[in-house]
Amino acid sequence: MAADSEWRGSRTCGGGGDGDVVEDETTTEDEFGSQEAAMNSDDVLMKEARPIQVVLAHEDNHHFDLDEESLERILLQEHIRDLNVVVVSVAGAFRKGKSFLLDFMLRYMYNQNPGTWLGGDDEPLTGFTWRGGCERETTGIQVWSEVFVINKSDGSQVAVLLMDTQGAFDSQSTIRDCATVFALSTMTSSVQVYNLSQNIQEDDLQHLQLFTEYGRLAMEEVYQKPFQTLMFLIRDWSYPYEHPYGLEGGKSFLEKRLEIKQNQHEELQNVRKHIHSCFAKITCFLMPHPGLKVATNPSFDGRLKDIDGDFKKELRNVVPFLLSPENLVEKEIGGSKVTCRDLVEYFKAYIKIYQGEELPHPKSMLQATAEANNLAAVAGAKDVYAKGMEMFCGGDKPYIAPTDLEQQHLTLKEASIKQFRSIKKMGGEEFSRRYQEQLEQEMDENYANFVKHNDSKNIFYAARTPATLFAVMFTMYIISGVTGFIGLNSIASLCNLVMGIALISLCTWAYTKYSGEFREFGAIIDQVAETIWEQVLCKLFTSARNRVVHRSITSTLRLPSNNNNKKKN
Repeated sequence: MAADSEWRGSRTCGGGGDGDVVEDETTTEDEFGSQEAAMNSDDVLMKEARPIQVVLAHEDNHHFDLDEESLERILLQEHIRDLNVVVVSVAGAFRKGKSFLLDFMLRYMYNQNPGTWLGGDDEPLTGFTWRGGCERETTGIQVWSEVFVINKSDGSQVAVLLMDTQGAFDSQSTIRDCATVFALSTMTSSVQVYNLSQNIQEDDLQHLQLFTEYGRLAMEEVYQKPFQTLMFLIRDWSYPYEHPYGLEGGKSFLEKRLEIKQNQHEELQNVRKHIHSCFAKITCFLMPHPGLKVATNPSFDGRLKDIDGDFKKELRNVVPFLLSPENLVEKEIGGSKVTCRDLVEYFKAYIKIYQGEELPHPKSMLQATAEANNLAAVAGAKDVYAKGMEMFCGGDKPYIAPTDLEQQHLTLKEASIKQFRSIKKMGGEEFSRRYQEQLEQEMDENYANFVKHNDSKNIFYAARTPATLFAVMFTMYIISGVTGFIGLNSIASLCNLVMGIALISLCTWAYTKYSGEFREFGAIIDQVAETIWEQVLCKLFTSARNRVVHRSITSTLRLPSNNNNKKKN
């Protein structure tokens, strides 16, 4: 979606912790190209900026596109395009408060005064669109149209970009959709906030493993941990008596959840090893429930007076932990810092990868299990067929008549299909049908190989090529002699040429069979000889045989007739 009007401003914030905010550039454009004067009020500035969707999700074909124009308008502004970029992204399941949290981050970025950034009690929460209810709100990937320029304590400046993502596991998104959005946001962010509800469950870790592996596959070369900072943000934490709210409680809780134990199942160990191998830094923050008014009031608009005190207290801790100048994590790829200009190019490169078919499609656990289940059934049934055929016509068995071989093939094929159908499989009858078709196709291919192997045992079949070439040489020799005798020297010369080619082919064929070298030439000679045998010699033989049979029958019929004539005479 191209933006009709685009916020082209940024904020420059002091890094000394005094909360001073200086306006750097505040220019807006509308569709008529008019420009408004710069505004000083933080509230007005925030209302002018807005979320811009840069990755578009198409629900009809589950395809993603990059709005390059909008992304370039935001990141290629002259005063920020060469600054190192900090990208803070929030991802997780849908309807878990990701956009709600990002709006408090926006408040902090617009006013970093420790005492007042959270806002007034009667101030509605604005910024990224959010609402109560059970239906999803955000689609694709959105970024805030205003890039914040932060002065760090070492005197350098960085650009801070806030990113909101489509919630995972809603009723309209496939596993591939969820994996693509999560992977894209993780690959392009320096801090990925994994927003979870109430606890870190094993399926949360498994989904994280799937999504990060999908992202790692898209990165061409990975020599170190591919991603930077991951924060597990546990919302509605109900066990502060075990692990207190905040970073300290989150640290002890995360250590327990990601601990690798000797007696753990290998699958559980692999999940935890994978997560540790993907991120340079992993943290966890435990957030309390915001209160019943937030959860049950349909008209709740984010006013602080409706939010519980514990939640507001932890907000004052978690947001500065992510966004204060001393805690900002600059985006790096391959060990090199990424500027706003570079980030545009990385977005373009990554979206092309996910638009193509180079990467495997991630699947749901049921689909992956059903596929493995059916493939195992296919392998077992094919093994029954292969062993039966091997016992019937294997390497140490003599040549078998083609009709008997085909009958054995059909018998074993039917038995293998019967075994495949008898195995209990996940996915249902319709899902298993294509695997049965795959089994039948593979057995037919194996049968073709067994036929070739059986034919190679037939001494007459093996002698077909030399016999054909010898027949060609003999025929050409006779024709050459006859035509030369009657004066047709041109025909005689042509026959001698063909006879020479046949002789060279025979010698070459014999050498390839003896030495095993130049097998390609041997295969070509076999193919040509087989064509001559089937198209010429066999037809001549069949024609000659038919004539002999016809004459024999005619002679047999004439014999009684002649005897009757003699008797009459």
